[in-house]
Amino acid sequence: MARMTREEILRRAQEDDVEFIHMQFTDIFGQMKNVSIARSQLEKALNNQIMIDGSSIEGFTRIHESDQNLWPDLDTYVKLPWRPQEASEVRLICDVHNTDGTPFIGDPRGVLKAELDRAAQMGYRFNVGPECEFFLFETDDHGHPTVRTTDAAGYFDLAPIDHGGDVRREICLNLEKMGFEIEASHHECAIGQHEIDFKYQEALKAADDIMTFKLTVKTIAQKNGMHATFMPKPIYGIAGSGMHINMSLFKDGRNIFFDEEGDKQLSKEAYSFIAGILDHIEGIVAITNPLVNSYKRLVPGFEAPCYLAWSASNRSALVRIPAARGQSTRVELRCPDPSCNPYLALAVCLAAGLDGIKRGLTPPDEITEDIFAMDQDAREKNGIKSLPHNLYRAVEAMTKDPLIRETIGEHVYSQYVTGKKHEWEEYRSIVTQWELDRYMVNY
Repeated sequence: MARMTREEILRRAQEDDVEFIHMQFTDIFGQMKNVSIARSQLEKALNNQIMIDGSSIEGFTRIHESDQNLWPDLDTYVKLPWRPQEASEVRLICDVHNTDGTPFIGDPRGVLKAELDRAAQMGYRFNVGPECEFFLFETDDHGHPTVRTTDAAGYFDLAPIDHGGDVRREICLNLEKMGFEIEASHHECAIGQHEIDFKYQEALKAADDIMTFKLTVKTIAQKNGMHATFMPKPIYGIAGSGMHINMSLFKDGRNIFFDEEGDKQLSKEAYSFIAGILDHIEGIVAITNPLVNSYKRLVPGFEAPCYLAWSASNRSALVRIPAARGQSTRVELRCPDPSCNPYLALAVCLAAGLDGIKRGLTPPDEITEDIFAMDQDAREKNGIKSLPHNLYRAVEAMTKDPLIRETIGEHVYSQYVTGKKHEWEEYRSIVTQWELDRYMVNY
């Protein structure tokens, strides 16, 4: 139930001197969309009467059934701190509904809400803490992004070799004004790469926060004459950007993954949740790693996991259990990247984990050795399989997993698979600079 009311929104809009309201929503492929309205239209918006043409949104509706309504989530009202504070601007994150008032089955936010409702029926609250990485690059004379950076920093370095520190600071300050609790901010291992971590939230709020985070990072970077990208692997030969997802289940206010008497102080439910993730991960990655480029990050040698294994501490494993226990016990999935649609990604991760609990699954033995250092024979001896090597294989695995189809629904499933197959075919047929450099002269 919403904590904010229509009356409070109208009062705050008056107090905040609001002139424009941005009605934000997210499409199937994770792109934020927006309809901006003047304050004179706010009451209409709060009555769920702002309409969009769904046929213009990729994967939404056909042209003869295009009218849809935006239903704002009142609790997402927040001022945009980078906009003028006189005649200020706010945003409301919206669900997409049909004109008869029913939720639109193609709305990714609605997909996550439905899965959270299923978890709630089992007595569970799903909490998520993301670790979002991104690159800051210079722009050219026309403001277009490049892959240039004068930054020469690595892990946890600081100025003067970390050239993005001031931008990162400004991002953090703006996020805090929007209600984020920033836990850490630092330079990552690759040149020009950064990470900002914010406190875990209930999953719907966490997904909203991820979308808000990406918008804020890109906006503040642009204000500073830079380009921020969440592309997983923008530069060959250095680490790519991930978005580790830390997950926990609470029941009656207690973290059910923690068991003081359990092996590694983990509960049976925690082990089954891990097993469920591993059982479905080959199809899940089509959603958590949704781009052709995503699979250029998931290669050995750059810290990104590419093998199906779990560990209590081993960072080469796909699933890791961080050291914290008690209420902070959590399962960390390390393969996702920040290009994913967070609503769909969290929905399928939760569904997989709950499936493991329902079926009482047990994960394989923990792998404590460095998996990257193993050869193929050693991995086979330990029963360690690989993640799909490219988007095509990931989508094929997704089509073979009924749980994913059931979780995201037939509409989202069919539109997503069609879109990703088209993306792969376009990539497969294009002639790259690598091919020209390699073959043009020799052949």
